Amino acid sequence: MVIPRGTRLRVRLDQTLDTRRNRPGDNFTATLSAPLLVNSDTVLPTGTRVRGHVTAAAASGRMEGRARLGITLDSFHARGREHAIRTSSVERVGAAHKKRNGVLIGGGAGLGAAIGAIAGGGKGAAIGALAGAGAGTAGAAATGKEQLTLPAETALVFTLRAPVRME
Repeated sequence: MVIPRGTRLRVRLDQTLDTRRNRPGDNFTATLSAPLLVNSDTVLPTGTRVRGHVTAAAASGRMEGRARLGITLDSFHARGREHAIRTSSVERVGAAHKKRNGVLIGGGAGLGAAIGAIAGGGKGAAIGALAGAGAGTAGAAATGKEQLTLPAETALVFTLRAPVRME
């Protein structure tokens, strides 16, 4: 029996993977969420455990960049033995910082300008806007590292990149 290249494996993660704890090379397990069929025959039933590893894991920078998490499958256990596989990678990329940073910096500038205007008129508004923008920038930098998480039970689809011979 040969599972052909291009066959899709539908799985659910057995544990949470995230950029806070996981690093490239970390192993994980998942479970087939649908049977794997070849010519209408069930080759691997739902519930078959598969193993994989993290290919990329990085949090975003404080002010720019995006969090990244990549994973691939390496093997499954069937018919009393472990079968090595090569699959596509699943990659997730986090959101950009620009909108969040703009809100923090712009909001700080606006608040600073309003307080400055109340306290010192036009000149106070300008000083307050600069101070508020600085505080907003500092806030964006202090809270800026974005993480990316794939929770347990996340449904994913991988594609075989090479055929697998079942003996």
